[in-house]
Amino acid sequence: MPKKTAKPQPIEDLTFEQAFAELEESVRKLESGDLPLEESLALFERGQTLAAYCGKLLDEAELKVEQVEDAD
Repeated sequence: MPKKTAKPQPIEDLTFEQAFAELEESVRKLESGDLPLEESLALFERGQTLAAYCGKLLDEAELKVEQVEDAD
């Protein structure tokens, strides 16, 4: 019987730290090479989305820092 996994939390509900930690865990699992192909593809796709989300949050943080610096 296949192992049931909990439905992942929507990415937009994650903090940067949570998304980055999940991304790191996904990379670790993929690098192990122990996953079936379908599971690897699903994990890779979520990882791509997590990476884009983390990048977006970092861009937003950088913009805030620039705005604070410009205000001084």
